[in-house]
Amino acid sequence: MGLAFDHHEGSQPGVMFLPGFHSTMRGDKANYLAAFCEAHSVQFTRFDYSGHGESSGQFEHGTLTQWCQDAIEILDTVCQGPQVLVGSSMGGWIATRVAIERPDRTHGLLGIATAPDFTAELLTPALSEQQKATLQAGKSIDLFNAYDNGNPHRIRQGLIDSGSECLVLEKNLPIHCPVRLLHGTADTDVPSNLSQRLLASVASTDAQLLLLKGADHRFSKANELALIENALIELLKI
Repeated sequence: MGLAFDHHEGSQPGVMFLPGFHSTMRGDKANYLAAFCEAHSVQFTRFDYSGHGESSGQFEHGTLTQWCQDAIEILDTVCQGPQVLVGSSMGGWIATRVAIERPDRTHGLLGIATAPDFTAELLTPALSEQQKATLQAGKSIDLFNAYDNGNPHRIRQGLIDSGSECLVLEKNLPIHCPVRLLHGTADTDVPSNLSQRLLASVASTDAQLLLLKGADHRFSKANELALIENALIELLKI
């Protein structure tokens, strides 16, 4: 089956949505963006990484490097012309990597509750010594969070190792396009200081971070979606 995607023709620059860790292209933010782009006749593309949603592959064997390559494949083979990359959580990290790899195709970067370097910054420090030993022995472990209805997602050491190869924080990132980052102050999954550090890392002088008081990691309430729309209108200049 390969990578599953939805692509709708429209004006350029287009919008490419990159979902988060263990999330899919059918979430609230993706659906909202699809409706927005349809209303404004803007090209829109969304997809599922390998092992996610409707795409083939096993999530357990997923890596950051593979998911970055998935995003680049969709950009290169499905999207047409320059794109505003809209990344949610891990998708913001991957969008950052794509912007570095394809600067000529990146019209703008919009990160929503962005989780750059989360494998090193958040995941690894939260693991117990037993979990770390299990991973290093070549076995998998189950992780739980509030967004999976009690269903765990299984990972292997390869995810953490690949994350170390894709780090972006505390680096001088050659990203010169406009950058807009949105983050909630009540985000208990990904602290807003990761977005602050990403802001400091990009070369762009047209870069902004908006902190919304009380917003959590989902960032999908009506007023939060309106902020995403406003940022997108600014980047698309429509």
